[in-house]
Amino acid sequence: MVSRTILTLVATASLATAGPCDIYASGDTPCVAAHSTTRALYDKYSGSLYQVLRGSDNATTDVKPRSAGGVADAATQDTFCSGSTCLISIIYDQSGQGNHLTQAPPGGAATGPNVGGYDYLSGALGAPVTLDGQKAYGVFISPMTGYRNNDPKGTATGDEAEGMYAVFDGTHYNTGCCFDYGNAETNSQDTGNGHMEAIYFGSGDGSGRGSGSGAGPWIMADLENGLFTGVDPITNEANPSIDSRFVTAIVKGEPNKWAIRGGDAASGDLSTYYDGVRPANGYNPMQKEGAIILGIGGDNSNRAQGTFYEGVMTSGYPSDETENKVQADIVSAKYAAGAPLMSGATINVGSRVSFRVTTPDFDDRYIAHDDETVNTQIVSSSSDGSLKQRASWTARTGLGNSACLSFESVDSPGSFIRHSNYQLLVNTNDNSKTFHEDATFCSQDGVNGQGSSLRSWSYPARYARHYDGLVYIAGNSGPNAFDNPVEFNDDISFVVTSSFV
Repeated sequence: MVSRTILTLVATASLATAGPCDIYASGDTPCVAAHSTTRALYDKYSGSLYQVLRGSDNATTDVKPRSAGGVADAATQDTFCSGSTCLISIIYDQSGQGNHLTQAPPGGAATGPNVGGYDYLSGALGAPVTLDGQKAYGVFISPMTGYRNNDPKGTATGDEAEGMYAVFDGTHYNTGCCFDYGNAETNSQDTGNGHMEAIYFGSGDGSGRGSGSGAGPWIMADLENGLFTGVDPITNEANPSIDSRFVTAIVKGEPNKWAIRGGDAASGDLSTYYDGVRPANGYNPMQKEGAIILGIGGDNSNRAQGTFYEGVMTSGYPSDETENKVQADIVSAKYAAGAPLMSGATINVGSRVSFRVTTPDFDDRYIAHDDETVNTQIVSSSSDGSLKQRASWTARTGLGNSACLSFESVDSPGSFIRHSNYQLLVNTNDNSKTFHEDATFCSQDGVNGQGSSLRSWSYPARYARHYDGLVYIAGNSGPNAFDNPVEFNDDISFVVTSSFV
């Protein structure tokens, strides 16, 4: 009797410290891919979680957990990236299969904007969170950003069984194709119905195919040439709109059977939104190819957005019981929006400010505007009143994210600085989701050590930069002329002063 009690206690202690992939393994559905920038997904894992690429010198470093099975050591990234900009260049596979995610290549639906047609990499500062009070960074996917592995090992192919889950930001999405994580084509082309099985999160691709109840966003399955909330190719009223800050999304499939499940990643249990047979018209049997994608569709459709924190793919069809235990582990990680998006000198909401350039030989210039065009102009106390007004801005609570800021024109009330096709403009607030996100900036310590830098909230790899007299959101060494690395850190750093008027 005593020995049985001891064995029970040991088993309970082991389960309490198990990571998601330990739980899947105990259910005979082991992880064949395990990706996270926030924590280890095995209790014993102490290897690299992700790599960051520094803009100032193209050096890289790996971020590991603070301890085996623990939360990512965000201080490694913060120290390495201080005084520069950083991108997430690799998301390592913790499963041992080597299924690492790197910059996505061009595909049949879209050629990326970077050299060679590759997609953008994620800005490393875009998605700070806390896990049990410890800061970590997620992967903020802007449109035209994506990661991929077209040479996978161990993932499901054909009609083989598999499962997958991901933890996303339930508030960051759009109507676009396709913010996916999961199984896709190995050649970045659309090779036909049933050649994918990936989790999709968002409000659809704009085609009207694939929806649930309410206005979205929804957890769906991208099965290629269709986003599905159930067996019906159009809608499933049993699939609810998601309203939690953190969401656990699950898709799993085996021969002529598949399911969608989901829940709040910070509390509570999973719910099943669909569990049944495959859709008609080429989805039974499936013809999965096994590549792994994040933030894009199987053919590199790259117009979607979202934020990824962790996810895995399994060999075999996990039981609901196993997934329920994984959900309990996710909840125990204590995801919270507790890490600030801004740093450095405080810009108070309601204050009027002006932004002085710090680049040598241009430091008598301020961010101003002529009509809708944002530019830099020489402004001083002796300048005429109209110019002083056009170089003055009122700080407002961020229209797209209340943790950051938006800047309203003093001389054109109701109009805000926003980016459009990378260029900064002053436009009237039309109250659209796109405008609000384009008009939101997160201030941080000036990258060159002076003043502040203004990071685009919706494209956090990009910063407000003056270039050739105009102002853009620019990324160090990106594909555009205004991404030129020469004097980049100076050009994105501004001294914030009291406004001229």
